[in-house]
Amino acid sequence: MSAPERVAASLQRIFVYGTLKRGLSNAHYLNGQTFVGTARTLPKYRMVNAGGYPGLYEVPEEEGGLRVHGEVWEVDAICRKELDLLEDVAVGLYELVPVDLEEPFASGQVFTYLYRWSIMGRDDAGDDWRES
Repeated sequence: MSAPERVAASLQRIFVYGTLKRGLSNAHYLNGQTFVGTARTLPKYRMVNAGGYPGLYEVPEEEGGLRVHGEVWEVDAICRKELDLLEDVAVGLYELVPVDLEEPFASGQVFTYLYRWSIMGRDDAGDDWRES
């Protein structure tokens, strides 16, 4: 495998829906990465306010999910490790999993950080996270 092929193989597409979006407080974590485009999930997710940041979680079909707005970024392995630290993956706050998006990202392999702690008592955060 050539050097450019190794680099391409180490890139991963990540759907961000909260503070990592352009113009928000943690967008700097994506500096130097490639913005691919805006996106929306299929209507099988919801967001809660987890204390100044959103937590995306999957809901059963009968509970009525939303089309959550976000962005798709192509990130390298170094950035991915930094995002895992930010999202507290090691302690189980978030988990990086495949996400179901609308076209043009429906057929591609895109991942997102799903919130894994309790949503009990958390306020609903709608479908488009904004910071005040």
